[in-house]
Amino acid sequence: MSNFEGIVPALAEALEKRGYVELTPVQKAVLELGEADALVSAQTGSGKTVAFGLALAPTLLGGAERFGPAGVPLALAVAPTRELALQVTRELQWLYAPTGATVASCVGGMDMRSERRVLERGAHIVVGTPGRLRDHITRNSLDMSALKAVVLDEADEMLDLGFREDLEFILDAAPAQRRTLMFSATVPRSIATLAQGYQRDAVRISAGGEEKQHLDIEYRALNVAYPDRENAIINVLRFYEAKNALVFCNTRAAVNHLTARFNNRNFSVVALSGELSQNERSHALQAMRDGRAKVCIATDVAARGIDLPNLELVIHADLPTNPETLLHRSGRTGRAGRKGVSALIVPNGARKRTERLLQNAGLKATWASPPSADDVIKRDDERILADPAFDEPVADDERGFIDALLAKHGAEQVAAAFVRQCRASRSAPEDLMDVAPFTPSREKPAGEKFERRDEAPSRRDDFGDSVWFSLSIGRRQNAEPRWLIPMLCRTGNISKREIGAIKMQQEETFVQIAADWADRFLAAIGPDKKLQGNIVVKRLDGTPDLSRAGYQAPKPDKKPHRGKRPFEAPQTAHKPKFEKRERPAGDAKPWAGKPKFDKAGPPKNKKPKKRPG
Repeated sequence: MSNFEGIVPALAEALEKRGYVELTPVQKAVLELGEADALVSAQTGSGKTVAFGLALAPTLLGGAERFGPAGVPLALAVAPTRELALQVTRELQWLYAPTGATVASCVGGMDMRSERRVLERGAHIVVGTPGRLRDHITRNSLDMSALKAVVLDEADEMLDLGFREDLEFILDAAPAQRRTLMFSATVPRSIATLAQGYQRDAVRISAGGEEKQHLDIEYRALNVAYPDRENAIINVLRFYEAKNALVFCNTRAAVNHLTARFNNRNFSVVALSGELSQNERSHALQAMRDGRAKVCIATDVAARGIDLPNLELVIHADLPTNPETLLHRSGRTGRAGRKGVSALIVPNGARKRTERLLQNAGLKATWASPPSADDVIKRDDERILADPAFDEPVADDERGFIDALLAKHGAEQVAAAFVRQCRASRSAPEDLMDVAPFTPSREKPAGEKFERRDEAPSRRDDFGDSVWFSLSIGRRQNAEPRWLIPMLCRTGNISKREIGAIKMQQEETFVQIAADWADRFLAAIGPDKKLQGNIVVKRLDGTPDLSRAGYQAPKPDKKPHRGKRPFEAPQTAHKPKFEKRERPAGDAKPWAGKPKFDKAGPPKNKKPKKRPG
C-alpha cells in the first residue's frame, strides 16, 4: 500500500524505493494541477524535477500503468545547461523506471549522430538543451507531432543566457494542443511575457518552503586581508573537511588559477567551467559523486542546476554580483533536509557591499575571521580522537604484530608516529594576517552621526616601531597613494594597517612599514626587490633625509606673491615719437561744412577719374 496519495501508483513505487518519506511543497502543489498549464516559481533544490515528473504522468500515461513501445516523443523537457539536462534525464529515468519509459537526452557537446539514432529507435520523453533541440527539429530528426507536454526548467536562466529565440522556435514547432509547464526560480517580466504567449489559463504556483531550504544553510562571512583570500579558502577547506565542497569564482581564469594552486596543495580538486568539453565536465562531476575528488571549482554558469548529494560546503571565492546569484550558489548545499555551510570570503574593502548583498537576499550571516592555522590543527586532533577505528576491538590476527610493535618502539613512539602520519596526509594550514573583527552597521538614528570605519586614520603619529622603504617613483611619474597602497598590500602581502606615513617627493616615495612586517614585506616582493612596473624598493636605515637629491626645497630668497599690482608705465629718457599737443583755447576754427566745387571740377592737385572707353 503506497504512502503517497494522488500519485500514479508506478511513480509512488519508485519514490518509496528511492527512500522518499514525504513530498516537498512544490511536489504537493503540482498534484492539484490536473491537465492545466502551470507557471511555477521555486528555488533550486526544492525538488522541481520530481515535481514536473509527477505532474506529467497522468497526461502521458492516460490512465495506463505502463507505457507502450517507444515511438515519437510524448514529452519534451528543456534545460539551460548540459549538466542540468543530464541530471534531469537521470532523475526521470529512476522516477519512470516502473512504467517502462524510455528517456533520451539531446545536449550540446555530445555526438549528434548517436542522438539521432536514439531518436530513431524511439523515446517517450526527450530532455535537451535549447540549441541542440532546435538543431534536431531543423534536421527533422526530432518529431514533435505527438507531443502532449513541454516543460521549461530554469526558464529565467535560459532567457538570461540568450535562448529566447530558440525557446520560441521550439514552442512554435510543438502542437498547439499541449500542456506547457514553466519552472523558474523567479518570475520577471520576460518570463511572464513568455508564459502569456505560449500558455493557456496557466495556474500560478509560488511554492512555499524555499525559505526553509536556506534555513538548513549556515551562512558565514569571513573577513580577510586582500592578500590572504586564497589562504583563507585553504584553511576553510581544511577546517570543515567536507565530503564535497564547491568553490565559486566569477571568471574562467580564476577557476584555472585556483585549480592549479589547490592541486599543488594536495587537494583532490576538479574544475567546472564553460571552456571544458562535455566529456571533461561529465568526468569532473562523476569524480565528485564517487569520491575521487572532494573539491570542485566552478563558475556560476557551469554549476547551474548541478546536484551533488554529499555537498556540505559552498565557498564564494569571488563575491556574487547580485542576491539571486548568492541564493543559487548557496542552494547547492542544504538540500533534502541535509545541513550545509555557505562561506563568503570578504576582503577588507568589500565589507559594506557584502552586508548590502546579504540584506537584499534576506539572509543573516555570522561575521567572523577565517579559521587560523591553530584552529585547523585543533580540529584535526579532534577528528583523530573521534576516529571510529579506535572503537573497533583488536582482532586476533592483529594482536601478535601489535605486541611486537609496542615491544620495539613503545606506546608513546607508536602514537607519535600515528599522529605524524595523519598530519602528513593533509595539506598544511596557512598562517593568516590578523584582521580587525567587523561588526555589521546598524541603522542610523535621527540626528546621530557615524564615523567611516573603512577609512584609515588621517594621522599615524602613534604608528610605533617601523622601517622606512624607498620606492623609485614619485610625483613626476604621477604616483598617488590611492593606487600605491593597494599595490603594496597585494605585492608585499601586507594589509593597510601595516602601512604608516607616505612621503612623496619628485623622483621617489618613502613608505613607513610596521617593523614586525618589514621582513615579510621584503620576502613577498622577491629577490629582485621590484613591484609591478619595475618599481625598485630599497630598505632605509633610519628615517629618510628629505633634503637630499630628488627633493626640491623652496628657495629662501623667493618672495611670496602679494597679489596683482597696478600697472606703471616705464620711465624712458627719449622723447616719444608722437606727442599730443594741446590746442590753445579759442584757436579752434568753426567747421565750415563740406567744401563746394565749381563746375570746373575738383581741385587741381587731384587727378580726374579716368572714364572707360
